[in-house]
Amino acid sequence: MLEKLIKHAQGGDAEAFAQLFSQFEVDLYKMAYVYVGNEADALDVVQEVAYRSFKYIHSLQGSTYIKTWLMRITINCATDVLTKRGHILSYENDFEESEEPYGELSDKWVLEDVMTKLTKEEKDVILLRFYHDYTLQQTATILQLRLGTTKTILYRALRKLRQALEQEVQE
Repeated sequence: MLEKLIKHAQGGDAEAFAQLFSQFEVDLYKMAYVYVGNEADALDVVQEVAYRSFKYIHSLQGSTYIKTWLMRITINCATDVLTKRGHILSYENDFEESEEPYGELSDKWVLEDVMTKLTKEEKDVILLRFYHDYTLQQTATILQLRLGTTKTILYRALRKLRQALEQEVQE
C-alpha cells in the first residue's frame, strides 16, 4: 500500500501524497517541536516539510526510506527556522524567570537545560536514537553519516549529558 501511494505521489497525485504524508505527520511534528520549542514554529516546520517533500518526492529512492527521508527534511527545516531566529533554542531565560526554586523543577526541565549543552550534531543523534527509537544505522542514514561517526557522536553526547547531569545534581 505504501509503495502504491509513493508511486502515485511521484506521478503528481496530490491526494496520494496527502494520504502518505498524514501517516508520518505526528512523528514529524514531534521532531520539529523538540527542535524549535513551540507549537507555532513546529507547525510551520511541518508545513514546510510537506511542501518540500511534495516538490521533491520524485527523488525518493524507494518506500523503505520514506520516513528517514522525511525526518531529514524535518531536521533541515527546523534548523532553517532556528537560523532565521538567529540562535539555537535555549531554556536559560525560562529558568531565570521561574518563580520555582531550581531544585523543584521537574526532571524534564533539567534534561532540556542539559540538552542545550550539546552541539546540533550531538542533539540530532540523541533525539533520533532515543526520542524516536531509531537504530544507530537508521540514525546514521538519516543524518547522512557513517555508522562509526554516528557512534562516536552518540558516545560523546552521552558523556557530555552524564557530566552535565552530575553537575546539575551537585549544584
